[in-house]
Amino acid sequence: MVTAIRRLYIEIKRMRSIQVGDRVPEIPMAAHDDRTISLADFRGRQMVVLFFYPADDTPICTREVCSFRDAYQDFVRAGTAVIGVSGNSESTHRLFAQSQRLPYLLVADVDGLLRRAFGVPKTFGLLAGRVTYVIDRDGVVRDVFNYQFSAQKHVDNALRIVRSLEATQHSDA
Repeated sequence: MVTAIRRLYIEIKRMRSIQVGDRVPEIPMAAHDDRTISLADFRGRQMVVLFFYPADDTPICTREVCSFRDAYQDFVRAGTAVIGVSGNSESTHRLFAQSQRLPYLLVADVDGLLRRAFGVPKTFGLLAGRVTYVIDRDGVVRDVFNYQFSAQKHVDNALRIVRSLEATQHSDA
């Protein structure tokens, strides 16, 4: 059912790459803890850092997910949920999340529909891209960071943006 809804969404939308200022698509996503979630679930409650990475258990990807793990409490303090996305299955994600002690959700994008909906480019036309989106509480993209070969830069950039957004929100209150 989730896959059929996702396919329908992609066919209807035929989106270009998601850019700063765009509202994120509300596509159902299968998480490693057997839940189906959508970015709409976070609207009005939390910011979201959604990061796409090529695959579980590869050197750079493992560094990236562990870097997000190590900074997780900083994201929580800034009112932000962290979600990782790759083409691995829920069962592979479950094992990977356990082995790396990940406190956040990993989403299975086995068919690549979520990656296509966001317009995540391939590196050299072959490798699944590594792109991080910072999404505000209204479901609007506030930052897109695309850099294939440095895991830590994704975490540092996302944390800088969410802290800035959190500070701006508190000063507006």
